[in-house]
Amino acid sequence: MLLLAYSVRSLLARKTTSLLTAVGLGLVVFVFAAVLMLAHGIERTLGRAGADDVAIVLRDGSDAEMSSSIEVVSVGLITARPEVRTLPDGRPDAVAEVVGVVALEKLGADGVSNVLVRGVDARSLEFRPSARIVEGRAARPGTDEAVVGRAIRGRFAGVDLGQSFELRKNRRVRIVGVLSDGGSAYESEVWADIDGVRAAFGREGLVCSVRVRLQSEGRFETLARALDTDRQLAVMVRRETRFYEEQSQGMAKFIKALGLLVAVFFSLGAMIGAMITMHAAVARRGREIGTLRALGFSRLRILTAFLVESVVLSVGGGVLGAGAALGLRFARFSIVNFTSWSEVVFEFTPTPKILVVSLVFAAVMGLLGGLFPAVRAARSNVLEALRA
Repeated sequence: MLLLAYSVRSLLARKTTSLLTAVGLGLVVFVFAAVLMLAHGIERTLGRAGADDVAIVLRDGSDAEMSSSIEVVSVGLITARPEVRTLPDGRPDAVAEVVGVVALEKLGADGVSNVLVRGVDARSLEFRPSARIVEGRAARPGTDEAVVGRAIRGRFAGVDLGQSFELRKNRRVRIVGVLSDGGSAYESEVWADIDGVRAAFGREGLVCSVRVRLQSEGRFETLARALDTDRQLAVMVRRETRFYEEQSQGMAKFIKALGLLVAVFFSLGAMIGAMITMHAAVARRGREIGTLRALGFSRLRILTAFLVESVVLSVGGGVLGAGAALGLRFARFSIVNFTSWSEVVFEFTPTPKILVVSLVFAAVMGLLGGLFPAVRAARSNVLEALRA
């Protein structure tokens, strides 16, 4: 306990040096935590678009809605399965949709980016209980009206309430409403009439996906076996939550790999800074070390004291970095989804696990950075240290 108090007081006695070292370590932790928060935000944003009791049907071999095409005549065969829930009016609880991308000018930045346009029918909004129009109104079927997701509203030219943009030359759609869906990927889309989207992207007589709500979650396997083995349909079935989990994996792994690589290089610099700071502390406190040894403190306890000092310094910097990273939860970040090649807006999503892992990462940096100076202090000769 005495050595712990001694270590903490030593840090306070070197306020400027300690603060600069802590800030350097904090910057590394900030990058590390931000990367984990963004990767979790990607998984959460895409995951929110799925439901366990919904199955999505795509063309066999497709890895995304964009590359899938199912003939309209096959939709009835899919939705007529007994595993699909039936509405009170006798219709199947299902929607068939078309997706495409359109390049639009970005506002506040140079160049263009892709926006995903989803062709929907009158039931698409009702099919997703969490989706709702928060401003304006829903688009009327069979018209050139559309609704825009809240996340991309105003980020592109013509994509805001009351504005319009071209799906193709001389075919414009007008935004009449703003869609919200709890921060899901649907908030990064534009929803327009399915027939208009079909015509714009040359997909007449086709749909990209069919979503069906199951009688119960347990009926999924039965439906999947029946449709997967039907050679006439040539489709595959995924649980919607699993489908979006697969969609997010590639992007989340890329962000983690790139960000953690940067964090590792930064951490090497931070550990060298901590090592230099601790070496300087050992050099200045030679007489103090000799006095502690003369009082009977063992080499192990001296080693432990300096390691604790380094770890406390690093954890303090980690708290600063993790606290700064928490401020990112109010920021939004847009990147291109590799599966749809359209821009999707994500949030930095912190979790208690990410904060704990970030502090552990800071402690490890302090432990590694302070190890050699601590060994040097522990191996100091008592007489030489007292003469210092």
